[in-house]
Amino acid sequence: MKFDTIKLSELAAIQTGPFGSQLHKEDYVVHGTPIVTVEHLGSRKFTEQNLPCVSDKDKERLKKYVLKTGDIVFSRVGSVDRCSYVSAEYEGWMFSGRCLRVRPCEKLNPEYLYYFFLLEKTKQFVRNIATGATMPSINTKFMGEIPIRVPSLDAQNKIASILWMIDDKIELNKKINKNLEQQAEALFHSLFVENANPTWKDGMLSDLGTVVAGGTPSKTKPEYYSEQGIAWITPKDLSLNKSKFISHGEIDISELGFYKSSATKMPTGTVLFSSRAPIGYIAIAANEITTNQGFKSVVPNENVGTSFMYYLLKFLLPTIEGMASGSTFKEISGAGMKSVPVVIPDNETIEKFNAFCTPIFQQQEVLEAENSQLSDIRDALLPMLMSGELDVSDINL
Repeated sequence: MKFDTIKLSELAAIQTGPFGSQLHKEDYVVHGTPIVTVEHLGSRKFTEQNLPCVSDKDKERLKKYVLKTGDIVFSRVGSVDRCSYVSAEYEGWMFSGRCLRVRPCEKLNPEYLYYFFLLEKTKQFVRNIATGATMPSINTKFMGEIPIRVPSLDAQNKIASILWMIDDKIELNKKINKNLEQQAEALFHSLFVENANPTWKDGMLSDLGTVVAGGTPSKTKPEYYSEQGIAWITPKDLSLNKSKFISHGEIDISELGFYKSSATKMPTGTVLFSSRAPIGYIAIAANEITTNQGFKSVVPNENVGTSFMYYLLKFLLPTIEGMASGSTFKEISGAGMKSVPVVIPDNETIEKFNAFCTPIFQQQEVLEAENSQLSDIRDALLPMLMSGELDVSDINL
């Protein structure tokens, strides 16, 4: 395939968001048109939590900052390589002054451009042209100078379609899992919160499972770590991996590292709970696993089960946070975790809940694994398609 290299300014209109003098934080309203800030960028879709809104009057006054389908919104400051694609569901939203909007012309497939900006080479280029060491920033002029490698529009369409279909499947799987999660959470609250039996006895978390702390082998001993060894999880792994089930972290520990540390092997189904920095990352061990000392995980008793323990810990999170101590950062101790007060339901109700959750958890684990594979495939295809190493000329879509 033939690629031309063209400056972005020749292929798209680039617009900075409204200046501070045009729109202040105090102008935001509870109900109105959402306005995207830097905090909402970083994936194909916007993060929709804590979205500020503007009034209809301000939207009309600042109408040149309204988004259209096919726009791409970038962070103008900080992580300048972050961007999100404006799909049809965001048509009519707005973008804030700390963002840049790129609106491709008809010669450029906007989805192709979005994936071009996902290339690590492109991200690095953007980071390199940003100014400012403490807070990197980029403006419309610098953005316009970015060289874009473009094949024919037909090839752009095919490349974008291949990658977009993969991301669509990932998104569908996430929606299915979210729906399943809502069903399980609703039943937990119905059985154990809203309709709790007054005859259930009070107890402590240690009555329902074994609380297990972790350990970290010496970082000065490279032989204590391995790319393929014993699964070892840190809170950072859970911050990066938002999945419900986890099998391995960024790095494993070796048998020697395990032997030389206080790490403990825990079985499949253990509920991992980060006990500091921050408190409350929760995940389920998909296989035998160890953690660093930033966890107070729970191996549920046989009659309690993983499903009940998982939602119980999510429910108990405010209580656990309230029991934490520490001046630099809050932490829940092993003794504190064991003594978290709980209401202990009867085995029959727990069994009923676990039976409902078993197929849900199985499907969620399968879909998460599929998404991991699809992400790997997309990430492998991306540079090959964008470089022309994979020729799409003869593909019919």
